[in-house]
Amino acid sequence: MDAARRGKWIGFLCLGVTAFGWALNWPLMKLLLQQWPPLFARGLAGVAAALILFGIAKARGQPLEVPREAVPRLLFASFTNVFAWMGFSTVAMKFVPVGEGALIVYTMPIWATLLAWPLAGIRPKLVDIAALVFGVGGIAVLLGGDGFSFDSGRIIGIALLFSAAILFAIGNILNRVALPMPPLVVVAWQVGLGCLVMLVLGVAFEQPNYGALTAQGFACFIYMTLVPMGLCYLTWFETLHRLPPSSASTGMLLVPLIGVISAALILGEPLGLREVVAMVLTLGGVTLALRKA
Repeated sequence: MDAARRGKWIGFLCLGVTAFGWALNWPLMKLLLQQWPPLFARGLAGVAAALILFGIAKARGQPLEVPREAVPRLLFASFTNVFAWMGFSTVAMKFVPVGEGALIVYTMPIWATLLAWPLAGIRPKLVDIAALVFGVGGIAVLLGGDGFSFDSGRIIGIALLFSAAILFAIGNILNRVALPMPPLVVVAWQVGLGCLVMLVLGVAFEQPNYGALTAQGFACFIYMTLVPMGLCYLTWFETLHRLPPSSASTGMLLVPLIGVISAALILGEPLGLREVVAMVLTLGGVTLALRKA
């Protein structure tokens, strides 16, 4: 096998590790939230993961300093990419099933494509409208199982999920120019800053019972810290290094797909015809948005 083909296969392997690692975090996070509140749990795991990422970057000889001119952009990215994306979606898991959460937040590329018009002057094309139709259709099928009859908790959860997806999309549009730091250092700062705010809010307002964590909860917490916010970022960077961006982005559709299936296996969430149709429509719309991008 020549070097180019070997590099491509390594890229696909890293993509698979990233997708499975991020996907399995959804049902395990749901289990952890039965024992610890969302902002505290996600915030503590994220701060610990950021320290690990800083250590890895330092061991690689990468500078950890943030240029002064990059501070405002870093703070904005920490809000949209971590505090909103991770924080809002984690809180939403208290109110909605994992399957709904994973599918709704991963509509982000659709909103990014549409919001690029008012924010960046990039007009939507026919394929963008088709992506929106597919995506909205899939979400309508997913949420319409009870005749669109929602209690207040589910409304809060759905609102948080859409807010996470839209704010992350806005962050991607307005932060198209890379920050002048190594990618691993950028992630470490973003995760650290965004999750530190979650942790402070969690301690202040959620009043966590520190001793409530069982062995199962501790295992879920360790997984959340080491795999999705540690290992998976390393494999994701390796994926981007070895595969075209379009292949890497489209491969991330595995995350909500595996998330829905694993939630059915681990948590016993429903996985019937309605959920399958919703997945096909929603992920079809996301695929169109990604292919266009």
